[in-house]
Amino acid sequence: MDKQLFDAGWEFTDQLNPFFAQFSQWQPVTLPHDASIARPRSQQAPTGGAGGFAWSGVLTYRKKFQAPENWKDQSVLLEFEGVYMNAKVLVNGNVAAFHPYGYTSFLADLKPYLLYGAENEVSVLVNNSAQPNSRWYTGTGIYRHVWLRVGGDRHIPPWGVFVTTPVASPDSATVAVATEIANDGSEAVRVMLRSTVLDAKGAPVAQAETPVELAAQATANASQVLTFGQARLWTLDDPYLYALHSEVLASGEVVDEEKTSFGIRSIAVDSKNGFRLNGAPMKLKGGCVHHDNGLLGAASYDRAEERKVELMKASGFNALRTAHNPPAPALLEACDRLGMLVIDETFDCWRMGKNPNDYHLYFEDWWQRDTAAMVRRDRNHPSIILWSIGNEVPERTGVSDGYAWCRKQADYVRSLDPTRGVTSALPALFEAMFAEADPAQVTLENPFDLMNPIPTDPEKDRWGKVTAPFLAALEVGGYNYLYNRYEFDSRQFPGRVICGTETFPHHAFATWEATRRLPSVIGDFVWTAIDYLGESGIGKVSIDAPAGLFMMQDPWPYHLANCGDIDICGFKRPQSYYRDILWGIRQAPYMAVLDPQHYGKKISFSPWGWEPVSDRWDFPGWEDKPTRVDVYSDSAEVELRINGVSIGRKPAGAACQNKASFDVTFTPGMVEAVAYTGGIETGRTHLKTPSAPVALHLTPDRRALQARFGDLAYITVEVIDQAGAVVQHAGPEVTFTVSGAGDLLAVGTADPYSEELYVGNQRKAFEGRLMAVVRANGQPGEIRLSAAADGLAGAEIRLAAR
Repeated sequence: MDKQLFDAGWEFTDQLNPFFAQFSQWQPVTLPHDASIARPRSQQAPTGGAGGFAWSGVLTYRKKFQAPENWKDQSVLLEFEGVYMNAKVLVNGNVAAFHPYGYTSFLADLKPYLLYGAENEVSVLVNNSAQPNSRWYTGTGIYRHVWLRVGGDRHIPPWGVFVTTPVASPDSATVAVATEIANDGSEAVRVMLRSTVLDAKGAPVAQAETPVELAAQATANASQVLTFGQARLWTLDDPYLYALHSEVLASGEVVDEEKTSFGIRSIAVDSKNGFRLNGAPMKLKGGCVHHDNGLLGAASYDRAEERKVELMKASGFNALRTAHNPPAPALLEACDRLGMLVIDETFDCWRMGKNPNDYHLYFEDWWQRDTAAMVRRDRNHPSIILWSIGNEVPERTGVSDGYAWCRKQADYVRSLDPTRGVTSALPALFEAMFAEADPAQVTLENPFDLMNPIPTDPEKDRWGKVTAPFLAALEVGGYNYLYNRYEFDSRQFPGRVICGTETFPHHAFATWEATRRLPSVIGDFVWTAIDYLGESGIGKVSIDAPAGLFMMQDPWPYHLANCGDIDICGFKRPQSYYRDILWGIRQAPYMAVLDPQHYGKKISFSPWGWEPVSDRWDFPGWEDKPTRVDVYSDSAEVELRINGVSIGRKPAGAACQNKASFDVTFTPGMVEAVAYTGGIETGRTHLKTPSAPVALHLTPDRRALQARFGDLAYITVEVIDQAGAVVQHAGPEVTFTVSGAGDLLAVGTADPYSEELYVGNQRKAFEGRLMAVVRANGQPGEIRLSAAADGLAGAEIRLAAR
């Protein structure tokens, strides 16, 4: 089917009733669109801290379009990648589709309601008013792309091509293709299916033709096998992609065609050899990723999705888990192109909900359709290695027929795609945790260790017993925050494959050591790789005050989770540098300095958090005051020097969990860490005290954009001194101006307490930095962005849209 982007020319209003909507004030919008991010957050918002205190409500979108006369004999569909939530699609006032789940793609058949040769109107009613319905920020609206699909009576329906590679080696490749062909006509017909494998340059490397008999008003399935030699395998370092060109021919004429991107690769997993890609064993260095795009809210721009993957690759990740729902197609396409493995997940809850208005209201009626929507849409992506059917569902203990529901879903996934395994993420048994622990020993830093102790007698292991039937239906057992069970369960369940589907940042060393050492544990997915809106304060640090365990306090105006290795702007946080050293991708030591104002005080945070440290030697007014410098290093020992004077050497490396701490006096100038192994220097790093701030500095992630609406450039804004060093204590308000072939889409910081909006043209710097996002408007030309702040020299950059 012909597929055209249908994002432009929409309007929206805050009204759900179609009768009253026609009298409302309409605002023009080009998709993707998240209405929540543009509105002030409020302590009274029913989304609460879990939803980032964001606005939620009802919206109606509408768009007028022409239906040409030649569409009369065509199939006409709209494909919605994602609408949050309870989407009802009307065509000329007729209900064409209803879709409650906010994360799966769906189709609306327009053909029965179109007026040919005339103007038509499509409306989309969005209802996100029933709160709370999620445990994180969701956004509101048509937040992903919409596509118009038009095809003849005989066509390949959306997601109707399934490509697998049962033989994947450099010498020989076998490509198996299953293709659906629909006949909407009133007569049976005979067509020819021609499938051609094209290399990355578009040259054909294999072809097959198969005749297909199509009954009237029916769909037929055709199977083909194509083989060729000298194949280029899809790997993480060389994510080479082929394309399958599918053509339906009638009387020798092409009546429909489809192109499907795929990679030639093999995957395998077992408890003895772990995970293998193309036969090579590897550990999954993973991170969980929510669907939002930080400063953009839920709006899913292709470049924003691609940038997530780029940031993770640059920080050593080789895998991501989509938490806790199917992602935007653009994210998976970026994983295919850039080389990132994926666990693709369906639901956060089944029949037993976690919030009054969440997906449990729809699960029994919709789980099969939503599961099919994910698997059928995504199964051609070579990046996907596992399907996940749930996250921390209460049914894991067998309640509410949980064991049967687990097997039913897993079997259904395998019926749609038998080439990948199925997993589900299981946490501790919270209902048993407090009963088995000594409350006096439970702290913020160790709750899951102490409240879920590993029994010395396997017969008393309640977790193992009640979850065993659940996990028996799965190829991989997903363990959330259960790294202390890895070795125990590897002995108790010798055939079980384990994956750390969520792990604590602050337990990174112990978790990775267990993952690295045990063959049955295939990977470690930290919560989270990239920070996100909502679940406010699970990584919050409290000074001389209780932090509260997992949002047990109202954190307003705190609206970020603050648990990501990478913050919502894309800047690496100290735990990300620690992980660099843990994974062996950074040799130089990293210095993490405690702000002197916190020294000697009680610092509290949950295991999702991290010490309040930074790569900063810049604390005006705290000269000659004590503080602490943590040095992250995998070398045997590190030496700390302040202004050339040695403070001493301390052991580091694995014996000290790659960290050495020094109590020092803050003295402006330079602090330097030097790492040694066997007495030989292995690396060094330093921090300098900047001088007074004098200017702003702009650094774009790229200077050339495509001249199409929605391409993005991310511009790092820094407050610098005369030498160009970032002045991290500076927090001026910065004003932005954009002109030319683009506009300012968002501006923000990683300040979790800020009440400022992420839209607009002003924002206060945080830790000396901001992030601005510029969007191309679809026209070729120059885009100029300027930034100004009182008392500082301004800055300007010019980008090209072409």
